[in-house]
Amino acid sequence: MNYIETEIPGVWIIEPKVFNDARGYFMEAWKKEEFEQHIGKINFIQDNESCSSRGVLRGLHYQLAPYSQSKLVRVITGRVLDVAVDIRVGSPTFGKYVAVELSAENKRQFFIPQGFAHGFQVLSDEAVFTYKVDNPYMPSHERGLRFDDPSIGVDWRITDTETLTLSEKDTKAPLLSEAEYNFTYK
Repeated sequence: MNYIETEIPGVWIIEPKVFNDARGYFMEAWKKEEFEQHIGKINFIQDNESCSSRGVLRGLHYQLAPYSQSKLVRVITGRVLDVAVDIRVGSPTFGKYVAVELSAENKRQFFIPQGFAHGFQVLSDEAVFTYKVDNPYMPSHERGLRFDDPSIGVDWRITDTETLTLSEKDTKAPLLSEAEYNFTYK
């Protein structure tokens, strides 16, 4: 696998080696020893999967410590724009984001460490999105940011706002300046 650290240290793009032939393809989706050599020790405890249609935007989500989550995300079918926003107090990249297109074709994965808000927008007719997490879902610690916060300025590649689909929770999420977060840059 090829590990590419993004412009925000700790956020990684991972490109697997894909072996294609007449039968289809084979790839290693995750290899603990290799992952730990590049990124560090993460105790993933759960795999999640969602299916969404074109125009669905999920995020920007995070959980407060001590239930914050590192995520290793990828797309099995379709295409998404995946986004991680640094919300670690004292970080030189606080409020900055990294965006990467994940698809069934490019088979890229995206590692988002604890202390980041995360979201994605579906760019294809449908997308199946899967991710590993290192902490359980804890509703009492769940928080979010407005996807369109101008202080962050994410370019979501939204071409038609009429087809944009958000949950009620996401439409009511606060701006970064009003949000609750408890992450410190180390």
